Amino acid sequence: MGTRKFMGRKQLINRLAVQVKSKKKAIKILQDRSDLKADGKTFTAKGSKRNKMTARERAIDRVAVKSGKPRSAYKFIAKTNSAVLK
Repeated sequence: MGTRKFMGRKQLINRLAVQVKSKKKAIKILQDRSDLKADGKTFTAKGSKRNKMTARERAIDRVAVKSGKPRSAYKFIAKTNSAVLK
């Protein structure tokens, strides 16, 4: 899986580009989510926060926010880029 190359911090665009198979699509998605400004290069405050997270931190954050449970209650599954309860 190509996304395993981009698991670290400050790799949000590259990781999404591999997932959607296009950097142009990735930029459009991030702009639509209000993570990236119209110039396609500058992160918004929200996007900057996400870009500073690792793939693990983002996956755990996604489920923790939805569930209301603490982030420490989850473990990361790299193969599926998801988090599950411990």
